[in-house]
Amino acid sequence: MTKKINQSQINIRPVRPEDVEAVARVEARCFPAAEAATAEEFAGRIDAFGDCFFVLEHEGEIIGFINGCATDERTIRDEMFHDPALHKKDGAYQSIFGLDVAPEYGRQGLGARLMEHMIGDARNRGRRGLILTCKEKLIHYYESFGYVNQGISQSTHGGAVWYDMVLEF
Repeated sequence: MTKKINQSQINIRPVRPEDVEAVARVEARCFPAAEAATAEEFAGRIDAFGDCFFVLEHEGEIIGFINGCATDERTIRDEMFHDPALHKKDGAYQSIFGLDVAPEYGRQGLGARLMEHMIGDARNRGRRGLILTCKEKLIHYYESFGYVNQGISQSTHGGAVWYDMVLEF
């Protein structure tokens, strides 16, 4: 059942180290275990590229987030999900590793708010654009933000078939 929220009561802010467990809980509810990042992986991401990681709060509770490293590469490699050292602070592209909204808060535009926030942040940093991988059923969703489908990805993360998407400014 969807929990309706007042959009004026949400806050998007940079992640903090103490958010790691809440972020991991949301991730575990949004992705199958083979695809979900662990609390340990999130701690590494927060340490390496916390400035490219935003949480969405409602009444003080983290109910969604968006994150990814910066890179000069135009596609995401599987190694990027697990090795935060591949983050390049001044990278040309902002990657999106995950856009998560707790299922009970879905279909209210919260994912779009997070994506628009990340796109704006990438523009403000002077990046060339953003990259992500998604499953076939989500291609249309990401195209609505201006992403272009580049075809089936070489990524086999979690044993799934992914599509490379790029949004260039």
